[in-house]
Amino acid sequence: MIHYTLQCGQAHAFDGWFASGAAFDRQVTKGLVACPVCGGVDVERGLMAPSVSRKGNAREVAPAKSVAVTPNQMPDQMRVALQRLRAEVERRCDYVGENFAEDARRMHEGELPARAIYGETTAEQAEALADDGIAVARIPWVPRADG
Repeated sequence: MIHYTLQCGQAHAFDGWFASGAAFDRQVTKGLVACPVCGGVDVERGLMAPSVSRKGNAREVAPAKSVAVTPNQMPDQMRVALQRLRAEVERRCDYVGENFAEDARRMHEGELPARAIYGETTAEQAEALADDGIAVARIPWVPRADG
């Protein structure tokens, strides 16, 4: 997965995760990438800071930002963006359930073929993975748009 900082035609900045640069290009061309602030689909990659390696090929993982919002307080645009993110994750990644931390570590160590996965993990497991240079992202899992 590739993380991009994106910007819409109204100069709103937001983040997006894509399977590849080509996947980003295809989705933008089809109008599938929309700004969570204004809903605009005139989206392009914004300026991004380079990834600087620490020891070996391990990368510094940015600390997670936390937002405390109950489902009934969540702005509609945020809910829609998270529903789209969930749909993309479910479509493009393999669900590994509670084996997430173990599978992520085994892929990192070359014991399993690399692929995009999602599943459940504890905060402690996610922190241990990040400490070992294994990039993971925790995302809010909102109900499906069709459910």
